[in-house]
Amino acid sequence: MIERDGDTRKDYQPERDFIVRNIVKDIRHNKELIAEIDGELRKLIPLTGYKLHTMPGIDLVTEAQIISEIGDINRFPDSDKLARFMGLAPVQFSSAGKGKDQRCRNGNRALNAIFHFLAIQMVAVSASGKPRHPVFREYFEQKVKEGKNKPQALVCVARRLVRIIYGMMKTRTEYRPFEKADNKN
Repeated sequence: MIERDGDTRKDYQPERDFIVRNIVKDIRHNKELIAEIDGELRKLIPLTGYKLHTMPGIDLVTEAQIISEIGDINRFPDSDKLARFMGLAPVQFSSAGKGKDQRCRNGNRALNAIFHFLAIQMVAVSASGKPRHPVFREYFEQKVKEGKNKPQALVCVARRLVRIIYGMMKTRTEYRPFEKADNKN
């Protein structure tokens, strides 16, 4: 394989070949491990009773990450407490009767990152210009029109995702997309 690449007369070529062979072995081994873990996840996720994979943008690995990071959903009385746990809820800083809300930098950063990237997926637009998830894209654009900058609007989308996923986990139901009622009379 290495001789097919071309010039093999470089300095330390045998050592380079050794390193390349070992990297290829590692990659093959990691692919086998990923396939094995994927199979185990496919067996374990249905046992939880959660159906997060029915929501567009959530695959098997993302579902497993969300479930493992949240743990028992019943320890959160409402979606606001879950948002606070993951650092998506604003925190009030006050002194001498004056205060303001600021972004929370605490919380479960892994879970926060999952929801951040999920929010990006929800508002993304395909190459053809069609939104991947029109309802979330419309909500994102509405927040931008209200005066929020795009990162703030993305946090609003993530917060809405927290509410939806909290409800799905609490009731163990599938994702039901929100459809606007057409008021054509």
